[in-house]
Amino acid sequence: MPLADHLRELRNRLAKGVLAILVVTVVAAFYYKDITDFVTAPVLDSIGCPQSFGQLAKTKDAHCAHLTVNGLLAPFTLALKVALTTGVVLASPVWLYQLWAFVAPGLHRNEKKYAYAFVGFGFPLFLAGGYLAYNVLPTTARFMIDLTPSGAENLLPLDDLLDLSIRMVVVFGLAFEMPLLLIMLNLTGILSGRRMLGWWRGMVVGIAAFAAVATPSPDPGTMLALAAPIWGLFFVAVAFSLFNDRRRRRREGTGLSDDEASDLDLTPEAIGEIEPVGAAGPLPEQSGPERVNGYDDVT
Repeated sequence: MPLADHLRELRNRLAKGVLAILVVTVVAAFYYKDITDFVTAPVLDSIGCPQSFGQLAKTKDAHCAHLTVNGLLAPFTLALKVALTTGVVLASPVWLYQLWAFVAPGLHRNEKKYAYAFVGFGFPLFLAGGYLAYNVLPTTARFMIDLTPSGAENLLPLDDLLDLSIRMVVVFGLAFEMPLLLIMLNLTGILSGRRMLGWWRGMVVGIAAFAAVATPSPDPGTMLALAAPIWGLFFVAVAFSLFNDRRRRRREGTGLSDDEASDLDLTPEAIGEIEPVGAAGPLPEQSGPERVNGYDDVT
């Protein structure tokens, strides 16, 4: 396809993805309070506030943090943020498919197979990381609220709470994708399992440091809740890569895959007897003006 056709196709697929996000965002805007209650419920339960943030505004329970919304436009901004985030997440199958449909024609067969595997395993892993973050949030909130000095009242801005919840879900979800990325690098032949195994000490320390930075509380339990699953997934990726390297070495002498080209044999060979070719007959005479070099010699 010419470059202009590629750009036109990219524009069309982006438009479809954005349209899907906008449709889900509009629907989510009518239910943004329910979505907000769902996101904040674990935190409220952990700090002694089993009610929703709408009920807390009426009861004024003094034993828990009070959720606040600051400013006249803050509720509208909060609703827009919640609806747009929900639209991006729930419409992800549509815009991911549009992205895949644009890239897929340029991939080889084995690359398509790896891409299907990445999408098939990547989305459940991201959901697992987000679910873990959703369950770790109460422990984090309880630890933070307990640091409030006695006699002081804790005012918790609702937009900050939502930002913290979304950030932790995204960070935990992306962290769970790291072992899958290592496996994809091994399947493409870029990274060997033996080299990954040699990194295990640095990876254990690096994952622990990442978990300590990614979790907002200094609670070691929260840090281990993120680091332990990633440690386990890393060693699963190492074991899979070692097995795949062994399988690849056994398969090296069995032939070529569908996308591999055979080596060219450039050894000179005898051409055999030369077949005699008869001389061509004279060209037929042409009437008309004399032609020189294909053009009529006309003065």
